[in-house]
Amino acid sequence: MKFRRLLVRLFTLLLIFGILVVGGAYVYAKLMPKLEINAMNSLVFYDSNGEVFFKGNEKKEWISLTDMSPDIIDATISTEDKNFYKHKGFDIARILKATYINIKNMKTKQGASTITQQYAKNLFLDFDKTWKRKWEEALYTIRLEANYSKDEILEGYLNTINYGHGVYGIENASQFYFNKSAKELNLAEASMLVGIPKSPSNYSPLVNAKVAKERQYSILKLMVKNNYITQEEMDTYYQQELNYYGKKDTDNLTTVMYYHDAVVSELQKIKNIPSSYIETNGLKIYTNLDMNAQSILEKNINEEIPQESQIQVSSVMMNPSNGRIIALVGGKNYNFSQFNRATSAKRQVGSTMKPYLYYAALENGFTSSSAFTSEQTTFTFAQNDSYSPRNYNDKYANKPISMATAIAYSDNIYAVKTNLFLGSDALKNVVKRVGIKEELPDVASLPLGTKEIGIIEMTQGYAAFANLGNRVNPHLIQKVEDRDGNILYEVDEEVEPVLNSSLTFILNNMLTATYDSAYIDYNYPTAISLASKLKHTYSLKSGTTDTDNWHIGFNKDIVTSVWVGYDNNKKLETSEYKYGQEIWYKTIEAYEDGKENAWYQVPNNISSVLVDPISGKAVDDNAKVKKLMYFIKGTEPTEVQEVFDEKVTTTKKN
Repeated sequence: MKFRRLLVRLFTLLLIFGILVVGGAYVYAKLMPKLEINAMNSLVFYDSNGEVFFKGNEKKEWISLTDMSPDIIDATISTEDKNFYKHKGFDIARILKATYINIKNMKTKQGASTITQQYAKNLFLDFDKTWKRKWEEALYTIRLEANYSKDEILEGYLNTINYGHGVYGIENASQFYFNKSAKELNLAEASMLVGIPKSPSNYSPLVNAKVAKERQYSILKLMVKNNYITQEEMDTYYQQELNYYGKKDTDNLTTVMYYHDAVVSELQKIKNIPSSYIETNGLKIYTNLDMNAQSILEKNINEEIPQESQIQVSSVMMNPSNGRIIALVGGKNYNFSQFNRATSAKRQVGSTMKPYLYYAALENGFTSSSAFTSEQTTFTFAQNDSYSPRNYNDKYANKPISMATAIAYSDNIYAVKTNLFLGSDALKNVVKRVGIKEELPDVASLPLGTKEIGIIEMTQGYAAFANLGNRVNPHLIQKVEDRDGNILYEVDEEVEPVLNSSLTFILNNMLTATYDSAYIDYNYPTAISLASKLKHTYSLKSGTTDTDNWHIGFNKDIVTSVWVGYDNNKKLETSEYKYGQEIWYKTIEAYEDGKENAWYQVPNNISSVLVDPISGKAVDDNAKVKKLMYFIKGTEPTEVQEVFDEKVTTTKKN
């Protein structure tokens, strides 16, 4: 008996304490400045021409409850919070029930968030599951309930919720999915839309029609249970066939949201902007997006990769003089996969690693004509460890070849010999200087690109070549303002010299050998099929592994990188290796269309010499095969060219 009285007294004290805390919180919320809910999460994104390409719940798109179909309102309340108009922000009975079910099942099977709580979450960009965040959410919930009517809260919620595919707010969702205003939605359409926010990547009918239909059935069933509709109405509208529109006004680009997501990620890393501004104030974000470049890129991806294929793609276009990312694609179609491979994936880079090695070689006394013998070779190391790299299709010169030829054919034997000759620190040093942060292993195969690196870092590295040795920092955001036009952040486009400009000029010219018919001999240059297609001069290097295909090329104007492969590392079919090359050349040529050839002037300390392109030996005008190549003055080749093989310990295969 005493124990029961003690429990009652304890419960009473806790209840009184709870009432005082909640009551105090409501009084505190009343005294705090009123939240401007129709400005929350008001992010406006501008492209490089100052045109808006995304608006997250700006006032212009904020619609009132009277401009929404009653079906969308009823379906939302029935599904998300049937007691919405009865509680003060927290549904205590629902919380107790959910707690009991979750404890009984020893896992979270049921949630208890009200519409007000969910709206409070939508006022923030992140969804951290921390106690601090829970308290902030609770405080925002109380502030909303203390200062706004239920209709105003519901209106704000429906104008800010995420309906997938980068679409926020019921009006935007209605236009995107059904090409009509929210006021015109019928029950079938409304119940489909209401099912999406719980998990947009799973319940969007454009992603998984079957799962979305099952979710719609659950929504309609709840509406029957909560007396919003009859069973007959449910049956009628569930059976109604829905036609989806699936387009946005931004030139109908499905990939621009990859750029948007990358901008949001960069925004969250800017220390100059207080988190309070991102969380509760409108922001104007001025980006480097070139809508023309983005359109070109998406068009070529859609045309080259079959729609039914599961193969994926990422691509980055960067201005090498300042690091501005003008176009970015993180997947074939954002509507079907929101995973951003341009910002979040790392893949084996293959032979696109080799230019860093060959710059290191030039820096250590090599020239375009420096020769190693290309032959099937086993490299023997300490403890009798050995390594036997192979050239593509097992094609070898079985004679000395020049560095330029090694680039043209992407010769693996030459690359490994160069790496062993210099020591791997030389390659790693160059990679670090151009801005790549990945830790590289001390292995003989390092220049063959077995290391996984992100496409933005690789593009930054090549931008240092394109900018004649000057490193730039890749960025998507130029400037951020608050909604009143006050500048909160402006990028500092720092340019740092990290490579020798003359040596970089020599390397850039060697990288044109990948599609130069002068190098046709015992093999063909890796991109020889582009020889007749390219109207401008570019440096180009491809990288190929069993699972990854890269093309990175540039001139003074632009660096364009394209990766193609499967998310699950499935091996590429022979026919699939062409996708990346076609996307790359068509995109960069379309971008440069109508422009003068953006190539490099010869530096004063550089001389040009006619050479045999394969051997690298000097020749005269009478030679049948000749190529004009560039050298630092005083390092020009002669008719007798030194071959470096004797300086590398190798064992020939029988």
